[in-house]
Amino acid sequence: MRATRTRRAVRLLAATAVAALCTLGLTAPASAADTPPPGANDWSCKPDSAHPEPVILVNGTFKTSYENWLTLSPALAGAGYCVFSFEYGDAETAPIADSAAQLRDFVGAVLGATGAKKVDIVGHSQGGMMPRYYVKFLGGAKKVDDLVGIVPSNHGTSNPLALAAGATVCPSCVDQTAGSDFLAKLNADPEAPVGPDYTVIATKYDEVVLPYTSAFLDGPGSYVTNVLLQDRCPLDATEHDQAPKSPLVQQWVLHALGRGGPADPAFVPRCVSTG
Repeated sequence: MRATRTRRAVRLLAATAVAALCTLGLTAPASAADTPPPGANDWSCKPDSAHPEPVILVNGTFKTSYENWLTLSPALAGAGYCVFSFEYGDAETAPIADSAAQLRDFVGAVLGATGAKKVDIVGHSQGGMMPRYYVKFLGGAKKVDDLVGIVPSNHGTSNPLALAAGATVCPSCVDQTAGSDFLAKLNADPEAPVGPDYTVIATKYDEVVLPYTSAFLDGPGSYVTNVLLQDRCPLDATEHDQAPKSPLVQQWVLHALGRGGPADPAFVPRCVSTG
């Protein structure tokens, strides 16, 4: 009887955690799980000289690629990039090291199909942090030209929902909890290994990655740029879930991908209110 009550309690906690994450906008309909976003996954696409690296989009925890990149994917394709996206890690809940291995394999497939030497990666939340494991430990430093993290969980979050979900349905949520063993390993010096150019885009209204400054990376300005949206556009009210769809974020992403090095801290985007 006690075991039965325990199992029921665990199921209730799991349902409560997922419901809370839904409230924060961290889930998407399962029906879109196998559908790439518009503009993505044309495996016949060949990069041109103006856009030599295909762009891989890596969605966040509990998100589908379709929902996460519904606006940014077609914008990148329209700008001339070969765009690819994939589902990973059991709805992005698997241990992050395992998901990074899936990313390694996907990068290999994209390079093989396109003939490119390197890829650019744009990731949201976990998807902006997880590729750093691939870069640091799985050979990605030589295969990634730009890594652009949109509100990435680089130093984890103090949000209690991460622990609640992690205790039941989400090992990657445990990995993303501030102070986790996974993050201690990932962020051991150097946080940003030589290889890619790193651009981090954060918002002070992030309600998921807490505090928002935990998104930022330490590293030389020659290849690491940390962007706070409100530094350029004080009235911008972008939140965590909105960030991949933000017109302001889109400008920073295109700027970062379109130049040598990370985003220029002096870049002045056109401010678009999201409030």
